[in-house]
Amino acid sequence: AAALSAAMAAEGPRSLFALSAAAVSRSMGTLERDVWALPGHLLRGLLPLLTVFRLERAEGAARRAGLSTQPIWRKLWDDVMKTRPPNSENITCWRKKFLETFFSNVLHGVLDVSSDWRLNDHHFSPLLHSSPHVSQLTLCNMLQGAVELTAEHNQKVLENLAGSLRILKFQHLLSSDQSIRRSLVLLLHRLIHHGSVSQVSMYSWPVPDTVLLVLILSMSAGFWRSGNALAYHSSPCGLCREEDKSQSQESAQERAESGRYDEKEWSDGENQKGSSRAPEEADAEVHGYGADAHLNSVLSGPRSPPLRNEVCSEASSKVPCDHTSIQGGSSRRVSGQLSCHPVLRKTRRRLKSAVGKKRRCLRRSRGPYADPEDLYDFVFTVAREANSGLLDKNSTTEGENAENWTSSSSGSPCTGHAGCKKRGGFAGIFSLKAAHRFRSVSTLELFSIPLTGETCRTLSNLLSSWVSLENLVLSYNGLGANIFCILSGLRALSCHSDCSLRVVRVSDVFSHMPCMELVRCILSAFPQLRTLSVSFDLKNQLEGNRPGGNPSCSEAEIPESCLEQLEIRFPREPLHTAFLLPVLKASKSLQQLSLDSATLPCSQELGLLLEALRECNPNLKKLSFHDVNLAEHQKEVLLLLQDPVLQEITFSFCRLFESSTTEFLSEIINTVKRNSSLKSLKLPGNRLGNHRLVALADIFSEDSSSSLCQLDVSSNCIKPDGLLEFTKKLEGHIQQRGGQIQFTHLRLFQNWLDQDAETAQEALRRLKAVCTVVNDSWDSSQAFADYISVM
Repeated sequence: AAALSAAMAAEGPRSLFALSAAAVSRSMGTLERDVWALPGHLLRGLLPLLTVFRLERAEGAARRAGLSTQPIWRKLWDDVMKTRPPNSENITCWRKKFLETFFSNVLHGVLDVSSDWRLNDHHFSPLLHSSPHVSQLTLCNMLQGAVELTAEHNQKVLENLAGSLRILKFQHLLSSDQSIRRSLVLLLHRLIHHGSVSQVSMYSWPVPDTVLLVLILSMSAGFWRSGNALAYHSSPCGLCREEDKSQSQESAQERAESGRYDEKEWSDGENQKGSSRAPEEADAEVHGYGADAHLNSVLSGPRSPPLRNEVCSEASSKVPCDHTSIQGGSSRRVSGQLSCHPVLRKTRRRLKSAVGKKRRCLRRSRGPYADPEDLYDFVFTVAREANSGLLDKNSTTEGENAENWTSSSSGSPCTGHAGCKKRGGFAGIFSLKAAHRFRSVSTLELFSIPLTGETCRTLSNLLSSWVSLENLVLSYNGLGANIFCILSGLRALSCHSDCSLRVVRVSDVFSHMPCMELVRCILSAFPQLRTLSVSFDLKNQLEGNRPGGNPSCSEAEIPESCLEQLEIRFPREPLHTAFLLPVLKASKSLQQLSLDSATLPCSQELGLLLEALRECNPNLKKLSFHDVNLAEHQKEVLLLLQDPVLQEITFSFCRLFESSTTEFLSEIINTVKRNSSLKSLKLPGNRLGNHRLVALADIFSEDSSSSLCQLDVSSNCIKPDGLLEFTKKLEGHIQQRGGQIQFTHLRLFQNWLDQDAETAQEALRRLKAVCTVVNDSWDSSQAFADYISVM
């Protein structure tokens, strides 16, 4: 109240209504219900005087009165955050934007709630009351935010986040100790396994902590042990226990109804151990022993190449490949499915025996409670076993038989490649039937995080059964030869009928295989992809000396695909239409094509590409060329601008006017004027200069049938006087057309508008009355000297 009075006093004399509203706002605790019933014109003056706590509660009353609180939340943002949010023009709800950012800033200790009277309400718990509005959260550095959120006093906050949070980001992470990692485990388990998080993104981790990275990856994929390892304040996860109980009841009911089990084998294999095994497995669930052995094998990668099991192949049509978690009583459901196959039934008994031995071994070594160190030793467990000979590929133990049975029959492409080698064999792909599995995310993004061979093998094994994964982004991870290991996991994933992968984006500095070969390899395995992006900066000098044993994808036949968007950034590779043609033929639904940094080996190559696009991709709506020299391809450029189907064309840094004449610019303008289907024309980085920009205004002349809505002339050496002349000419055309024009957006990034601020401001002011202008405050003194030719 004192802070509010001080704020009002600083604003000067107030009206009687304002003084009354202030008095009411100070007594909201007792007057709240009466206030919500006030008429709209009275409520409008009261809302700006409420604290955040009361303002958030006033949303319903304001909506009923036909009032919007958006301006108030926007002012709150300006007063409290004191920054301009990125893409502010796209923010549709300032209430959510403010409370989401407020939550993050309070969590990370960068905002003091006492700094503004509107935040200082004794009823207001900053994290608790803002958490329902948080759909995106970033954790960084030492993961202090994870520790705070899993503290006992924030249990309700965590429950709110489990329902609201969709995107979880990690940025600039540092190595952390066991207690912090334990907090992270609790957080991920609640938000992913029992929550609503659908996307995990990691950014900028130059030297990643292997244990921490694998921990995040594995839990994002839905893998972890249950029981004590996931204890919440000394109590096992209640949600896990409820699910275990429910699954056990369902399994018991199914067994009672099915009646298809072999009586003798059931009595021999199960009843003899019934009295002792049931409490033993229950104890394993409570204390986190579960299916650790096979989970460890999954995460660290198998040591032997996958063997084709003919019996599994023959029975695959009868026995569904179920990669969901098998825990407690539900494991017996698989036994029932296998009961009609004696060989598989025998193998299943060996699998149970192997897992049982591992559990008993772990139980003896751990004692009654799991040590915190056990949370993270799964990364190295298989390596120790391999050294001790437990997983030797020549072994005839039951454990090996179980591994052979669970290995993928689809085969692994990593047969002999150095990038996928491991001690004792190569990286195969395991089906994860014996692993405990929870809910997983549908989007995984890794930006600027180096992935070692060991981490790539882990990721490959996780990918192999990650059927819920819809979007995969691997950006600047230094994959090198390990790209084949990732492809191995993706190929295994493609064998699942319920695979959900729709978007794949791979980018890196060096390419270890030709771009088109990688495109064909991915698309042949995933014809259901909607978006595929492959981008490399530089060509690996050793690319031609790839190790043997990896069959080339260039000869693989591509089935008809659902691809709608294809982006390829060539590391200065020649663009051979013959290599791209099979992809275009298989992608009848292609709507967007982007080709970046390619070289045209001959003058006919672009013409061949355009012909192929017309024949193979009648639905193509957007075509983009970036950093492709089109200076000698004026005919093809005009043909593209005439296309009656294309709606967006981009020529970015394509040197369009490097060796052109004045007639070429006139032909472009006349062609666009006659094309009523083209909606967006993007010409950044083509050295338009002032005179060419002014000429482009004729696209909107009175005799034009153009439907152009967006024009991008960024990075084109445009000066303020040229922009003002373009504006005046555009205004004249609009007046001639009676104010009827479809032009809505003009992009002006990185032009020389700072050379005459006054003229630039006048031009921008007049332009903004016509269309939306997007520009920046770029310093033209940083421009390259070769732009002098168009000054």
